[in-house]
Amino acid sequence: MLQNLTGWHALIILAIVLLVFGSAKLPALARGVGQSMRILKDEATTGAADDRMHDGEPRPRSVAS
Repeated sequence: MLQNLTGWHALIILAIVLLVFGSAKLPALARGVGQSMRILKDEATTGAADDRMHDGEPRPRSVAS
């Protein structure tokens, strides 16, 4: 589905995003997306380290808050 997208499609999508959010909010939006990606990456690497640490023994259950 996304294989047929070209550079023109990206420009049109960017223009629509600019119209919807406005130029003042785009830096804050990009900052939020960057922070979310960084948190996701950190959690993924932490989860992989936990998997290696707990190989062969049952994992502790997390307590729901």
